Amino acid sequence: MARRRAGVDMEPVLSRKVRLQLHETLDATGRLDRSGVRSVQLAVAETLAEDRESLPEVYAFATSVIRDAPNREEVLAQVARATGTRLRVLSGEEEARLAYVAARQWAGARAGSLLVLDIGGGTVEIASGTSKQPRTTLSLPLGARTVTRDWKLDEAVSSKRRLAEVRDHLSDRLAEVADLPRAEPDGRVLACSKTFTQLARYTTAGRERSRAPQRLTLDDVRAAVGVLAKNGSVGRGRLPGISRHRAGQSLAGALVAEALMEACRATSVEISPWSTREGLLLERLGALRTKKSAHR
Repeated sequence: MARRRAGVDMEPVLSRKVRLQLHETLDATGRLDRSGVRSVQLAVAETLAEDRESLPEVYAFATSVIRDAPNREEVLAQVARATGTRLRVLSGEEEARLAYVAARQWAGARAGSLLVLDIGGGTVEIASGTSKQPRTTLSLPLGARTVTRDWKLDEAVSSKRRLAEVRDHLSDRLAEVADLPRAEPDGRVLACSKTFTQLARYTTAGRERSRAPQRLTLDDVRAAVGVLAKNGSVGRGRLPGISRHRAGQSLAGALVAEALMEACRATSVEISPWSTREGLLLERLGALRTKKSAHR
């Protein structure tokens, strides 16, 4: 929940999370099972019951787990029947665009060329440009959850050959993208996902305890891959900065981050706390202001 007030484009008012772990309810084909659909229904109903009356607008949307599920329409219909709210489905490219909008606003008016990287569970979003809206938006099926499932990386990987195979696969997939944007010499590279934030927390543990990590280097990511590979999910969850519920996907996330930074020629990234959600809030607040102005 956010509002606009004088001199501030977006002021957060409330943030609440219900952890669904939907990836654990997917079958071998990627379909959400009955328990997954039920958990979405309950989360939507609970949230709307508490907040709908106090809000001028509610925007309910779903991302990759539901978007890519073969039974997506069935899931959306069941949630709509149970809650009275039909979830909108954002495309990967729209997620990339909104992440860019948020990152540019966060970076400030003087930010020039901007490259925005976002590693989600199912997909990776990339956007670049020099103005308020991106010039390039991409969505690739290389998310941390996807790579973990495809290569069975939730447990320790002792084989250097196995790691090399994953790295080669990711590198090859990114090399196939003809219009993949690169970091500009005088530009900024912003990373705005939990995967990057978690890696930054791990690599700066003990060095930046008093504040959130600001930057992540490619060398630090490479070093993190080596440590994460030696540990299974439980061991990774004990590492500083690695959250227990994301531990299983943390190795894949680090490998994707490494491949992405290499392919985009970024030796380091700035950690942005704003991403798709904030981009959506900024645009909806802007639309509400325009609507109010039109009625005056």
